[in-house]
Amino acid sequence: MRLPDYLKRPIIDTEKTKKVRKVLKECCLNTVCESARCPNKNECYQKNTATFLIMGNFCTRNCRFCNISCEKAFTLDKNEPKNVAKAAKELGLNYVVITSVTRDDLPDGGAEHFVKCINEIKKNVPPSRGNRNLLISKGGITPHPTPPPQGGRENVPKIEILTPDFKGDKKALDTIIKSPVDVFNHNIETVPRLYKNARPQADYQRSLDVLKYVKENSKIPIKTGLMVGLGETFEEIEQVLVDLKSIGIDILTIGQYIAPSKEHLAVNEYYSLEKFEQLKRLTEKIGIKNYQIGPLVRSSYNAFEIFR
Repeated sequence: MRLPDYLKRPIIDTEKTKKVRKVLKECCLNTVCESARCPNKNECYQKNTATFLIMGNFCTRNCRFCNISCEKAFTLDKNEPKNVAKAAKELGLNYVVITSVTRDDLPDGGAEHFVKCINEIKKNVPPSRGNRNLLISKGGITPHPTPPPQGGRENVPKIEILTPDFKGDKKALDTIIKSPVDVFNHNIETVPRLYKNARPQADYQRSLDVLKYVKENSKIPIKTGLMVGLGETFEEIEQVLVDLKSIGIDILTIGQYIAPSKEHLAVNEYYSLEKFEQLKRLTEKIGIKNYQIGPLVRSSYNAFEIFR
């Protein structure tokens, strides 16, 4: 199927996009923007942002929708937490999003490595000065006109993490919960019926339980995201939203799936703009108040705005 015009993004190459690439290269960092071929990466780079991808760029799982390669993962880079903090500082970020590949080869799935990155940022990155806060995301970034608050812990950069399911390991989740993270994001991705085809090594109920555990055992806001266009029905989406509402989801994102290549899972349908409006009405009817829904919405779209 032809890609609709509303899903196309122009190529942007400016001094700002070059600066972001330069900082990431100097700090030896990966981004999900590049690895997952995010359609919004040039827009984000233009606004001095990117979503940090930690623990390498090879995944131990083989989700059929994802562009990240499934290969033997490397040993963790012990300097990565400091490098993430350094990049966040050089880009002047007040809101940082960190995601990772799935590392089933690690005893804790990489939970402790997440925490090391979080702690380095909280300790070493001052809030940017000036007249804007910056949101770093897969789906784009917007300046916010309110200056950062002055003094106290409020003056520390906010951090959102987008994690794998850690195989449902509660010890790993406890490690995350004890950290000073500000938002916990784990994506449901799709409806239960399509898991076997789209993400065979994952489990719908396990992902739901991960979110529920964090909600019940901490005060950290929980967030999740869905892709549409894989062949799901509105009735199936509604049931997922009911499930998410029942565990107290705080933030929801829904966007259109776009196949990274012909070798990946094929798009079943490109949702029309009207269908996305229907999804918004459905979400509101179920009672999920904080959401971002649209064709190019990705997991961290408008992350700072919705966090506020």
